[in-house]
Amino acid sequence: MNGDHRHQIQALGLCSGGLDSMLAALVLRSQGIDVRWITFETPFFSATKARAAAAKTGIELIVRNITPVYLEMLKNPPCGYGKHMNPCMDCHALMFRLAGQVMTEMGYDFLFSGEVMGQRPMSQTLSSLRYVEKHSGYDGYIVRPLSAKLLAESIPEKENWVDRSRLLDISGRSRKSQMALAKEFGINDFPAPAGGCLLTDKGFSVRLRDLFAHQAETPESDLHLLKYGRHLRLNPQAKLIVGRTQKENELILKYVDPARNTLLKVKKIPGPTALISGSGNGQTVSLAAAICAGYSKASNLSPVEVQVINKRGRQILKVLPIPPADVKQFLL
Repeated sequence: MNGDHRHQIQALGLCSGGLDSMLAALVLRSQGIDVRWITFETPFFSATKARAAAAKTGIELIVRNITPVYLEMLKNPPCGYGKHMNPCMDCHALMFRLAGQVMTEMGYDFLFSGEVMGQRPMSQTLSSLRYVEKHSGYDGYIVRPLSAKLLAESIPEKENWVDRSRLLDISGRSRKSQMALAKEFGINDFPAPAGGCLLTDKGFSVRLRDLFAHQAETPESDLHLLKYGRHLRLNPQAKLIVGRTQKENELILKYVDPARNTLLKVKKIPGPTALISGSGNGQTVSLAAAICAGYSKASNLSPVEVQVINKRGRQILKVLPIPPADVKQFLL
């Protein structure tokens, strides 16, 4: 609210942190509208870019973790997936629905985003923008300032909360209009367009499908672990994750759940941290230990000791390392 007694129009925008998000907010702010942002986090995408955009523009940012509700949608998206495990249209509809709830709670007037008509062949066509709006539950209250003149008039425009004549008609994949606008607003440092959603990544999607196929419950830590190490499906009940670098070893340790996971580490020889996700019987643990040893600096010719840590305690297994070339059938 501003200092006088008139209501200053307030808008809540979805922020990815990219240039389009920034421009959409600045176009509205230049009309005297009080703009705020909301961004959502899950193990598949982070708020890092949005936080940087907020710091750069001075626009207030709300960050919400939406993993449980997002997973529900991700396991069965009504519109299906894109090329990999990306449910773009249902993802956008869900985000607008959640943003709309915050808008209502906090008394903002409308929602906005930096979407550009035709920029993405699947999720930003006229029909997909309409699908998102209809399924968000806030039909008519979403303004897309960069392409507004190509879209039907929204309620905020009809009510003169927003001056439609000062909105834009950008379309397509060229970034020329955005670059010119960025210059006008004095923005000369911004991240590369989009990217950042792991659900569009082929390798990550393969691991996620495997996880969904073998586990009814998917704790958030298991989703984070999909990003790190080599993943080997040993049997329907157990998967082995083997760190590739010191950094990955540390991250695997960060997301380990001692009640559900078994940790493996080769003793006295440099090598990876490995984790068994799922229930590992004695045979599975021995196989995992031998694979873990195979990725270490140990010789394949003599047995080595591997420390095994789980909820039952600690033990040392003596195993003959299995070379990586011999475990390719397990790799995801």
